[in-house]
Amino acid sequence: MRSQTLQFGGIGQKLVHYSGINPVLHEEDIMSSATRLMAGLIFITVPTIQYGGYFLLTSLMYRNSGYMENALRQNFFRAGHAHAGVIVILSLLAQIFVDAAVMPESIQWMIRIGVPASAILISAGFFFSMLSAAAQTSGRAVYLIYMGALILAVSVITLGVGLLKS
Repeated sequence: MRSQTLQFGGIGQKLVHYSGINPVLHEEDIMSSATRLMAGLIFITVPTIQYGGYFLLTSLMYRNSGYMENALRQNFFRAGHAHAGVIVILSLLAQIFVDAAVMPESIQWMIRIGVPASAILISAGFFFSMLSAAAQTSGRAVYLIYMGALILAVSVITLGVGLLKS
């Protein structure tokens, strides 16, 4: 099989040499150190999302948990778990796209921190606003959901504009 060298644009000029399926990277900086740092931290948070899934599963399995008796609590807990997982994936993607966007470093860090922080705020808002098994309405922690949603919207819109300007 013949070896080829490909050149990719975008996040700087990167050379990849490959023979067949497995690429051999010749340049160490495929992503910025900021992206590596934030992606590493974000990956470390994944077990907390796994624990949320475990918590939901055990709440469903054990009748005395009170989980099945409160439909509003069920919906809030499911939404908290789902939002955490989806926004963490979005956070990882955002880290890579920030490297390709044209914007000041301070704005890049606002996005790098804002997207994963929104995952924490939104899921915390869903969980903490319905802590009591007997709760019939959401508690004040529901405002964390709105704060997280605002931070997420500002972060992704800013990232989108930065990408369009590249």
